[in-house]
Amino acid sequence: MSKGASQAMTFWEHVEVLRKIVFCIIGAIVGVSAVAFFFKEQLFDIVFAPHDSDFIIYRLFCRLAEALNMPSICPGEFHVDLINTELTSQFMTHLSVSIYFGVLSTSPYIVYKLFGFISPALYDNERRYSFILIFCSFLLFFSGVLLNYFVIFPLSFRFLGTYQVSDFVVNQITLSSYISTLVMLSLLLGIVFEIPVLAFFLAKLGLISKEMLRRYRRHAFVVICIIAAIITPTADIFTLLLVACPIFILYELSILVVGRVNKG
Repeated sequence: MSKGASQAMTFWEHVEVLRKIVFCIIGAIVGVSAVAFFFKEQLFDIVFAPHDSDFIIYRLFCRLAEALNMPSICPGEFHVDLINTELTSQFMTHLSVSIYFGVLSTSPYIVYKLFGFISPALYDNERRYSFILIFCSFLLFFSGVLLNYFVIFPLSFRFLGTYQVSDFVVNQITLSSYISTLVMLSLLLGIVFEIPVLAFFLAKLGLISKEMLRRYRRHAFVVICIIAAIITPTADIFTLLLVACPIFILYELSILVVGRVNKG
């Protein structure tokens, strides 16, 4: 099928369609953000869950410690206070977290609307290709965000929040520090999980090949371990491998993706 359907519209007609889409997107974000804002208690129950020593990953580690007879990997009970030091900080945090939730929740709808705008200009094979690529990108990004929320951030928070250079120094983490670290790590892991998508585009440009990725597999493993150590500054090798293994699996997946691209 040709692209004639999109070419039949004038420039200003395209602008008008885009304007309506933008208003729909803004309306969706504002609507979901408003709902999240009014359900403050439920929203922050989710946000602060990794701060609780009863969080699922801590309980899982303790059960694993019992099964493997390795008590050192059980975090045990711990308590870290969150404090607020600015007059408007709590309200602005409430507002910003509601907006983050609104954007994250409506992101599939946003991409759907934008894809609907550009899809008439694509051929059928390009449209199918683009849909699969967008779906995989979403799946990988949200996988990274979930890995951070359930594993990486809780373990990092527990380690750094309870780490002391001296008993005279008491840890009291600010609310803004907690939220900014959670958001930053979620975004970082979401981006890191896009490795196969990045490999796809680099292979399409002819910059990498399957043989190259295989040749540098050992180097990649070292780099991945360094990245995992930076992301999770904990003291045990078990946590490091818990982060490094999914990233290395994504590297292996990238080799398969690049191989398919090279054959195509």
